[in-house]
Amino acid sequence: MSGSVTVIGLGPGDPRYLTPAATDALDAAQDLIGYFPYVARVPERPGLVRHASDNRVEVDRARHALELAASGRRVAVVSGGDPGVFAMAAALFEALEAGDPAWRSLPITVEPGITAMLAAAARVGAPLGGDFCAISLSDNLKPWDVITARLNAVLAADLVVALYNPISRARPWQLGAALGLAAEHRAPDTPVILARAVGRPDEAIRILALAEAREAEADMATLVMIGASATRLIPRGDLAPFVYTPRSVAR
Repeated sequence: MSGSVTVIGLGPGDPRYLTPAATDALDAAQDLIGYFPYVARVPERPGLVRHASDNRVEVDRARHALELAASGRRVAVVSGGDPGVFAMAAALFEALEAGDPAWRSLPITVEPGITAMLAAAARVGAPLGGDFCAISLSDNLKPWDVITARLNAVLAADLVVALYNPISRARPWQLGAALGLAAEHRAPDTPVILARAVGRPDEAIRILALAEAREAEADMATLVMIGASATRLIPRGDLAPFVYTPRSVAR
């Protein structure tokens, strides 16, 4: 087979955060596949065929990419942030494992991008300076009781927790439930970061105490980060405080 698939992370939104390797892969592609908003972030050019689709069809997109590559096309599959974090890289390998065995001989590469929790952390300081984890609150692909079991485990382990896919019109209550669980493990003044659309013109970042965060508004463009017990603020007068988690843990 002469085709190939490259899964590309577009980063959080600002073109300056797109890696040179990702740019090269986009320039080499003949076909561009992805969710509508992500495809729209890639400039049009002669010779590039765009295949945009709606949300929740990740595996269908992946199969389409593999079929095009098997026919000899150079295919770029795009995700926001990093394609390996709750995104298209896993969907592509899921389709590869279940699909035509001949697809396994295709050249497949993954180009990393800056994921939302890293972009959000950089905006406020160093909240991921200690141990941390990332959990998706979407229960479309896993039961809610699995999500709560994992949340309780990492909160009990005193990790900083980055919450992806925190809330949507179809899932309006999960974020409040997750922050309620956090309140069982963390002090009311624990810093919570709500970072919306980092790197885009409508970027908005709030740093709230856990007790306040339960009433805050959020959406699918928001990354929510719950501090550990050691996470602290550095006040800066009229400026927003820095947030950081020390690297060391007291014995």
